Amino acid sequence: MGFGKYYEDTVSRYVNDTRDREQAISKPEPVSVEKAKSEAKEGKKKVSGLKKFQMSAARPLPVIVLADTSASMIADDKIKTMNAALQDMVKTFADQSRLRAEIQVGLITFGGEEAEAHLPLTPAHQIERMEALEPQGRTPMGHAFQLATELLEDAELIPSRAYQPVLVLVSDGRPTDDWHEAFSKLQTSVRAQKASRFAMAIGSDADEDMLKRFANDPEAPLFKADNARDIHRFFRAVTMSVTVKSQSPNPDQPTQFAIPELPDDDPMDIEF
Repeated sequence: MGFGKYYEDTVSRYVNDTRDREQAISKPEPVSVEKAKSEAKEGKKKVSGLKKFQMSAARPLPVIVLADTSASMIADDKIKTMNAALQDMVKTFADQSRLRAEIQVGLITFGGEEAEAHLPLTPAHQIERMEALEPQGRTPMGHAFQLATELLEDAELIPSRAYQPVLVLVSDGRPTDDWHEAFSKLQTSVRAQKASRFAMAIGSDADEDMLKRFANDPEAPLFKADNARDIHRFFRAVTMSVTVKSQSPNPDQPTQFAIPELPDDDPMDIEF
């Protein structure tokens, strides 16, 4: 056998052997129909379980209260009445079903030299007791607007899947700081624009023009409280509105805001 023939046979065997090995490596392992069905079924179970978990998780419904705690709130037990009204509101929220929504409460107070986060955004059912508000000093409402805007824009605290937030502003006086820029930023905040904003003016000294601009619900214009009973009526209206919202499957659905009547024998009848 000549060298040419030997070389040709050697190359042929090498090519054939290499092709056979590549086909053996690339050839997929046969899978039975039963195994394929089993794997597909298992995959569907995992996806179904994940979806079920996502659907069953209640959506947060943030309620943020901006409360005036300036020294003027001492008069006529206004601060005492607001404390009691806040306690009642949180207790009612805590008793609500969390099947669709988990009502969360945050409290920003403004009194003294600056506002502060008196209560971080917390699920209502986890709040054992609201720490009583203590009035002091001036009315830094602008700083309260700043803190509220920062809270609303925090996507970790208020995720996109949350219900539209509810903002509640309560004051018996006029801002003592430069509030215009902070209020403008709150108004132009995308989340604040979508939020339901309610406002209550306590007594005749409150800055009603500014409070009217804060309220954005045509069904709930500025509420004027002339006595302690009115403060309770306002917070009960907020409570009913939020409770109805929490039971709705639509996070963006508006709800009616109705001020309830209180019994004539209600002890909260102090005039301001």
